[in-house]
Amino acid sequence: MSVGQVRTLLERHGLAPRRDLGQNFLVDPELARALVREAGVEPGDAVIEVGTGLGILSRALVEVAERVVSLEVDSGLVRLLEAEALLPERVSLRHADALEADLAALVAELGGPARPVRLVANLPYSVGSRILRRVLDLRHDLVGWSVMVQKEVADRIVAGPGSPDYGSLAVLHALVAQVRRTRDLAPRCFHPPPGVTSAFLRLAPRPDSPVAPGELAAVERVVRAAFGRRRKTLVNSVRGAGLVPAPEPATLRAALLELGQDVRVRAERLSPDEHLALARRLLGASAEAAR
Repeated sequence: MSVGQVRTLLERHGLAPRRDLGQNFLVDPELARALVREAGVEPGDAVIEVGTGLGILSRALVEVAERVVSLEVDSGLVRLLEAEALLPERVSLRHADALEADLAALVAELGGPARPVRLVANLPYSVGSRILRRVLDLRHDLVGWSVMVQKEVADRIVAGPGSPDYGSLAVLHALVAQVRRTRDLAPRCFHPPPGVTSAFLRLAPRPDSPVAPGELAAVERVVRAAFGRRRKTLVNSVRGAGLVPAPEPATLRAALLELGQDVRVRAERLSPDEHLALARRLLGASAEAAR
């Protein structure tokens, strides 16, 4: 589908790309097929697609997968897709917001005996990080998830300690997921061309994750507090983050010393495993104080 065809199709239905929804449509079917290969989609898979758009990625997915359920938040695009019959029969189109949809129920619906479930998405830049965080809670039920995100978001996910991009997003993903950046995509791959470069990431649950089931949300609160004020020491960032109950400064310092860290260290110097150990230490101390 050329850029001209995309424009004509949208205009025929009185539509235009919506900036508020971050609509930048893929325009190259061969690129879509390449992304499906890089996502690791296999025959027999069920795929949840977030962001149907004009269906270019949907059509590439169903060429391989057994079943595709595609979520589209824009009612105008849903009407266009149905009126133009742009989706094959084995693609189930649902008008839904991925930030509000019951993704766990959808995974359960699709995941029958021996049927792997994957998620593939061209994520809107404005909500990409929030959707990625939701997917982390589904990691035990997915064989993998692959996403198109803004390059800066990809940089933040794969960053290591000491990097200016290193933060809570990198720590959480490093603790529970394997992440591989397969390619960057220039703005010309989309219509309208975004003002930034995009990146495609392939992720899978980390089989040796040190995070226990049900533990991630509690650890996340401490990690986000640690990075909340990057110019301050970790002790001062966590103290001022409003955690309830608030950890005592002495407890924070003792925990850092146990990790072999200077009490004046900043959050970006700790490895993901050290952040996990610190969170457990503080959460344990808070639970003890509440008794």
